[in-house]
Amino acid sequence: MAVTIAIETPLQDDVRGLVAKLNDHLLPLSPIEFQFKMTVEQMAEAHTTLFVARDDDGRAVGMGALKVHSAELGEVKRMFTDPEVRGQRIGSALLQAIVNLAREKGLPTLMLETGTGPGMAEAHRLYTRSGFVTRGPFLDYPDSEWSAFFELPLKQEVPA
Repeated sequence: MAVTIAIETPLQDDVRGLVAKLNDHLLPLSPIEFQFKMTVEQMAEAHTTLFVARDDDGRAVGMGALKVHSAELGEVKRMFTDPEVRGQRIGSALLQAIVNLAREKGLPTLMLETGTGPGMAEAHRLYTRSGFVTRGPFLDYPDSEWSAFFELPLKQEVPA
């Protein structure tokens, strides 16, 4: 299946539907107090850019966002691919779009927090295959058994 990935507003019914599917997926995986979700309204704020993957029929089948915290730090948020289309590298394409935008913005580091456990194994594989390495908590995320943290350095050292 061919998909197109574009920057879109999260304030669309089909994107809201993806967010609802993501929230439903996450709900049984960890206690609610360890689920750090952004609402679609938060995703629509100026410091966040949402990428949406659409199939040939224009149906939203995946999403992922870049939230810029500072000139030094960007965060991957709300990564999700509809279970019907998993395994087709849509998540990889979304993540690459986020990484590319973070590089364009000159961010030196991209980080993310995600859940742990069997329901998150695919996500962990995606991040490690994309060059992310595990790290400790960042920002105000608590250190807990329910969270895994990853980092991708973006700025390459320029040889002297």
